[in-house]
Amino acid sequence: MPKYNYGGQALIEGVLMRGRNAIAVALRHPDGQIVWATERLDSGFHGTRTSRLPFVRGLVVLYETLIVGTRWLVRSASVAASGEGIEIGRGAVALMLAITLTIGIGVFFVVPLLFASATVGNVQNGLVQHLVEGLIRVGLFMGYLILISFAPDIRRVFQYHGAEHMTIHALEAGDPLTTDEVRKYPTAHQRCGTEFLVVVIALSIVAFALVGRQSALVMVGSRIVLIPIIASVGYEILRAGAHYRRNPLVHAILLPGLWVQMITTKRPTDDMIQVAIVSMEEALVADGEAIPTGSAPIDREPMPLGAARPGAPKVATVPVPGATITSENRGPGQAGAQPTDESNEAPPLS
Repeated sequence: MPKYNYGGQALIEGVLMRGRNAIAVALRHPDGQIVWATERLDSGFHGTRTSRLPFVRGLVVLYETLIVGTRWLVRSASVAASGEGIEIGRGAVALMLAITLTIGIGVFFVVPLLFASATVGNVQNGLVQHLVEGLIRVGLFMGYLILISFAPDIRRVFQYHGAEHMTIHALEAGDPLTTDEVRKYPTAHQRCGTEFLVVVIALSIVAFALVGRQSALVMVGSRIVLIPIIASVGYEILRAGAHYRRNPLVHAILLPGLWVQMITTKRPTDDMIQVAIVSMEEALVADGEAIPTGSAPIDREPMPLGAARPGAPKVATVPVPGATITSENRGPGQAGAQPTDESNEAPPLS
């Protein structure tokens, strides 16, 4: 079993798995084939010792999840929609991410503050205002998740989310990566990004209460400035919770996050589990880890992402800046370089 905790992210008709120094992406192409690609993460700040320090590592993982995850989410949507590998410029991804973050911060952090100030701001006890603000934030978050869960396309993403978690469970248990072995595991996972958001919301109630009543500008600014600090602390709590998850008290504290995953994860179909397995196997190989013994080979030699042509070479051709694209088959149990003990690394969110 790998010494590093693998995490991932659901995409449009696909799964992204993040390992120690690389990610792997597997997508179900409209023609039914599985296409995949890997991308290195061990350059720049990621490869420094500083990036592994407590309260820094969480921000690194969050940054990579936002930047890399958004880029692949956009790309997976284009592949699912047209069957073409469309190049997405860095500028377009950065603009979309900036707009998304601005809206997210505005809706989930600033709006609750303004609404609470307008409704109970005249109450002498400032704690009441902070509690109302927190309840509004929880209500908006839960309402948003429930609302989008009714969309058929989002439901499929939630199914891939479940497949991703189930595959990680199987890997962590040392089981072979097969559809039957993966299917016996639950869709919820203690390191899920959903659980991370629940922890962040809970911490925000405490942190903003400590700020107390200030001028409107200071209070709005604190909601923005404190987000990275709350996120880094939340990541460390989630990391410790995953390590001590058998402790009844820790389990009880993190239980709300598992409940919320009843919305954001759904039971996947077998073909979705196959995509998650391919993504995990390629992430393991990219990190020099061995694929668990007994894992059954899954066909991953797709036709090109353009129009299917009889006799066309079977290659994975998902273009992405800086990615390593290959169509080489790797069988069960194949290993690359020997893994090193990187237990001090920051495990990714799943």
